[in-house]
Amino acid sequence: MEIVHFKTNINCGSCVASVKPFLDKEESINNWQVDTTGKDKLLRVSGQDLDPQKIKNLVEQAGFRAELVEE
Repeated sequence: MEIVHFKTNINCGSCVASVKPFLDKEESINNWQVDTTGKDKLLRVSGQDLDPQKIKNLVEQAGFRAELVEE
């Protein structure tokens, strides 16, 4: 299982609801969550064969920013 993190501007429950359909449709993603209380609004995505650029594009399609956090 892979895990990738993104800094985002997803900052509330309504924002999470807006991005949900985009991330839920991606088959490589098993689970995702956003820490809306932290200053970086970290999106944590886990799954198999994750493509960070594809995830970033999905978040952007939902109207938000995502910046990959290198670990």
